[in-house]
Amino acid sequence: MVTSVQFRVSITRGSASSPEEVFKAVDGELSLTLAALQVHPKVYWLWNHRRWCLENIPDGPEGAEKSWKSSIWARELAIVEKMLDRDSRNFHAWNYRRYVLASVPEPDRRSPESELAYTTRKIEQNFSNFSAWHQRTKVFGVLWRDRPELEAAAKSEGEQKASNPGDQSAWLYHRWLIGKVCEGDDAVTVKSEISSIEELVVEVGSDSKWPLQALVHYKSLLASHDSAAKPDLLRECRTLTERLIQIDPMRQQMYQDQRSALDHENHPRNPHNPSLGSERAKLGSGPCHRDNM
Repeated sequence: MVTSVQFRVSITRGSASSPEEVFKAVDGELSLTLAALQVHPKVYWLWNHRRWCLENIPDGPEGAEKSWKSSIWARELAIVEKMLDRDSRNFHAWNYRRYVLASVPEPDRRSPESELAYTTRKIEQNFSNFSAWHQRTKVFGVLWRDRPELEAAAKSEGEQKASNPGDQSAWLYHRWLIGKVCEGDDAVTVKSEISSIEELVVEVGSDSKWPLQALVHYKSLLASHDSAAKPDLLRECRTLTERLIQIDPMRQQMYQDQRSALDHENHPRNPHNPSLGSERAKLGSGPCHRDNM
């Protein structure tokens, strides 16, 4: 496949000279790869060849109402979104769509608000769509840079999404969201999150691993900022990890490692040991990794 694509690139480069001929040749390549993508939507080199095609589209004749580039980029965005309608979790298509969005001529680019609405639609179609949640984090990064007042609304949204206790993608997004909202040692926000998640656990029961993992994360984080409450918080985290071992035995070793790190932090042999920083990292990062099982 790779050799064939490279061969077609060399032929296309050498066979066309005028802008019209270049456009016709490259547009033909786009049609060919689109047909192939209908059958093989996750072949990297098909997507990569389309990138090359788009980057070699001529501007078009002078005086035209819309340039060839503008028309082709707009068409390309519509095509990739149709493919995401067929398979909303195709990460090749999501990555390619991000490339298209960044490359569309400036006058035709979508606003962050429009892109946020798109991710909302995709998440509503499939709440466990990791790619849509990931794209949403990128959009919020732009919105927050331009309009910081959106942070409060985004935090509220994160709390609402996390109310689905069994959905991993929502909890990972929620943790990212709270991390972005918190500034410095924001113990008030962390305490608020702990309280709301504990209420959720009371409501849904203690058999859902994601709320419990979130409590371990936030309580261990709070322990690092509240020395007076640290022993109690770490003991609570230890109890939570023991419960997680019971309800999620597939990841028993991960929880046992966390429990050992908690014990080490609560009763350090050498409080000046610099290796404790790595133990803190384990506490904060363990459950946040994507669960592929």
